[in-house]
Amino acid sequence: MTGRRRPVAVTGIGVVSPVGSGPRFWDALVAGQSGIGRITGFDPAGHPVRIAGEVRDVELGAWLETKDVKRLDRFCQLALVAAALAVSDADFAAPDPDRVGVVFGTAIGGAETMREGSVAEWLRGPRYVSPKLVPCAIPNMAAANIAVRHGFRGPSMCPVTACASASDAVGWGARLVRDGYADACLVGGSEAAVRAPIMAGFAQLRALSRRNDAPEAACRPFDADRDGFVLAEGAGALLLESADLARARGARVYAEVAGYGQTTDAHHETAPLPGGAGAARAIGAALDDASTAACEIGYVNAHGTSTRLSDVAETAALRRSLGGHAERIAVSSTKSMTGHLLGASGAVEAAATSLALHHGIVPPTINLEAPDTDCDLDYVPGSARKVELDAALSLSMAFGGHNACLVLRRDKEAGHVARA
Repeated sequence: MTGRRRPVAVTGIGVVSPVGSGPRFWDALVAGQSGIGRITGFDPAGHPVRIAGEVRDVELGAWLETKDVKRLDRFCQLALVAAALAVSDADFAAPDPDRVGVVFGTAIGGAETMREGSVAEWLRGPRYVSPKLVPCAIPNMAAANIAVRHGFRGPSMCPVTACASASDAVGWGARLVRDGYADACLVGGSEAAVRAPIMAGFAQLRALSRRNDAPEAACRPFDADRDGFVLAEGAGALLLESADLARARGARVYAEVAGYGQTTDAHHETAPLPGGAGAARAIGAALDDASTAACEIGYVNAHGTSTRLSDVAETAALRRSLGGHAERIAVSSTKSMTGHLLGASGAVEAAATSLALHHGIVPPTINLEAPDTDCDLDYVPGSARKVELDAALSLSMAFGGHNACLVLRRDKEAGHVARA
């Protein structure tokens, strides 16, 4: 542990998502492309919701050993691919593996493994439950498998805070590096929850959009005609390093993780606190942690789920925490394109925010055609926008009342980098 706060640099980004994986992710966001379509992972006939965001461009066999393709739950497989992309993107070789941590979250973990085990026990009896059920289903196994694959032997943990899991992973990983407990940390989140029982459960909550005939238009954050979120799968990973060590090795720096705030609503299992007070406190805590004034923020990657209550509460939270400045900044929801990746969403969105700072481009909110009168900020509708950015927020608001906010800053030594 050091006696000073060390700046924390984002040097590697790896995303596996419905809109594209690797470099295709950012290109798709800037182009305003939707990754939502009819479910192919199972037959959704008979389900009230038959659309989701699925990863379609990754051949697992190209990234994983045959035994891992057969054995691991999909949430671990996607995590391993995202982590490999981030490590490769950073051109990172750990000089001391004992000083490299892994913090990787998930909301649900091994959903398919648990389903298979339950079916086997129900239909055939306990002797037919696979011995892989527990080690492949428990949520920490994404972090564990990443550590094994890359030989990272520093601190490791798995935040499980529903849709805030990956934002918490980024925040806690940044603190490990900032406070000297690690020199680098692979952080992120993974989810593979597009499965029949989970789809049915969310549908019973009336949480999902039912625009089965128009999947690409289904997720419409802040729009008056929104009718719920779209469930999605994927993973996001960021390689965080001590900024001094990163620059010493000549690493490219996308952004700096400058602050992190976390609060709880203590209000309801699924509904946000009306007025957004809990999320506003998380934003305030993150700004304080980053020693950043509200007027320095130029962009917010919103939680923006496309649900009736959450979008209104989030708008109120931004007004509470940023005051009049909230009307002068760009706010967008990349979930309008990717869908909601639950426990992976915070990492995917932190990646998008880092890339926005790096390129000086804000991704749009697509499908925003008739703004809700209670959602009255600049949500960058329709098309990406060039913006001079110094600092940005990435906000997550989760079931259970968990709120997490990250403050990211542009690497001023690099300046904005034009897209190829």
